[in-house]
Amino acid sequence: MKKHLVRQLNTAHPEGQRDRPEEAPATIRIAHRGSNTRAITRGANSDPDRKVRRPGQMREGLKMTVDNLSAPVVAVDEFDFGPATGLVCRECGAHYSLGAAYACMECFGPLEVTYSYGEVTREQIEAGPSSLWRYAPLLPVSQHAVDEPNLQPGWTRIVHAHNLAEELGMTSLWIKDDSGNPTHSFKDRVVAVAQSAARRLGLGTLSCASTGNLAHAVAAAAARAGQNSVVIVPHDLEDGKTVTTATYGGKLLAVEGNYDDVNRLCSELIGDPLTNDWGFVNVNLRPYYAEGSKTMGFEIAEQLGWRLPDQVVIPIASGALLVKVDKAFRELIALGLVEDRPYKIFGAQATGCSPVYQAFEAGFDVVRPVRPNTIAKSLAIGNPADGPYAIDVIRRTGGAIGSVSDEEVVDGIRRLARTEGVFAETAGGVVLATLEQLLASGKLDPTAETVILNTGDGLKTLDAVIDHVGPTATIRPQVSDVREALA
Repeated sequence: MKKHLVRQLNTAHPEGQRDRPEEAPATIRIAHRGSNTRAITRGANSDPDRKVRRPGQMREGLKMTVDNLSAPVVAVDEFDFGPATGLVCRECGAHYSLGAAYACMECFGPLEVTYSYGEVTREQIEAGPSSLWRYAPLLPVSQHAVDEPNLQPGWTRIVHAHNLAEELGMTSLWIKDDSGNPTHSFKDRVVAVAQSAARRLGLGTLSCASTGNLAHAVAAAAARAGQNSVVIVPHDLEDGKTVTTATYGGKLLAVEGNYDDVNRLCSELIGDPLTNDWGFVNVNLRPYYAEGSKTMGFEIAEQLGWRLPDQVVIPIASGALLVKVDKAFRELIALGLVEDRPYKIFGAQATGCSPVYQAFEAGFDVVRPVRPNTIAKSLAIGNPADGPYAIDVIRRTGGAIGSVSDEEVVDGIRRLARTEGVFAETAGGVVLATLEQLLASGKLDPTAETVILNTGDGLKTLDAVIDHVGPTATIRPQVSDVREALA
């Protein structure tokens, strides 16, 4: 059987500090079997006037070091990744075989999956399971992934938010509510796809660096599949995330530091003999992992009757979710599954960790790292890997980014619960508060059909609201006391 040699690079973690080479056009190649490949260049960096650098050519003054390129070389048999055909550098366009790799050996840019799609129809998707696996023909997974032990995430509800829309003066507002996933956040989606890749690559231990939700998702997915797990988190996460993660029985390591310190530790672990059979879902499996976020975009379009909304508001942590929802919309257009029509994508960050917002407002392409200080810990990534790509998407689609205070986050959580019965974690509060801010500034059209994303359950972040809500009154078991309390 033919072998591929795939090098696991011990370079900086995808969310470690790096400047970007100048942007190369982001292209989706859609190859229908029996026909010519079509190159769709509506990507985030599709400005034809921008220079494209040769593989390995770096921006002047780029500061990057690679301490060790002698990490293990893994021999990988021919394996089934469905329509996926390889990996490509998002910066210089260098191509690689499928494997546990995430950084380009030419320019150190991030890698993502390339595809050769066959014919995919609405009817085919609709006949699939009520989970993200209905989109297996559009993901880097085997057709048998649905049958392997996994949490079966996805196909979460979309709520027509009439009450909230009326209160905000909007015509049509929807909430894509991913709190209904097995571990109550959208991270179940990305872990499912990364877990499928880990199986094909012979990586038996699932691992990750996490701000909490990913830790929970990895621990649960590993338990369901009978795998070992090692998840690494900052020491000051909410109890609702650490307790649930630890309950699954895997290893939970709390690092004295923030998320970026956790990332640096993970980058040092890659290539260490200790981790030879570890799949870090958001490091060496990141190209596959990130593709799982496309399924939220696919579901939004399908649940709206196979159409794209006019506007979408998405929380930004690493930025990957926003970038991949956009990628999902573009793939649906390219495949003829939805009408090709304009849409705008908006980003949402907490002021205490808003590096993407700051770069966007300043007109920069490069995101300057910050030290997080916000109650929205699931978004507290001070050096976001996909931040520059998120900015590209927002600029290309004509959107904007908002930044809101912790007080506004709490108000957003409470308003969403009060108006629509959706109890969101802090990231959802960030999104709703940003929606209000963008409406007030005139950047978001109140008459256009809008979807906002709730990526997690409020039960995970009770600390954010515990000092703001509680019993209306404490009474004796007497009718008179009830009357007095409700008067």
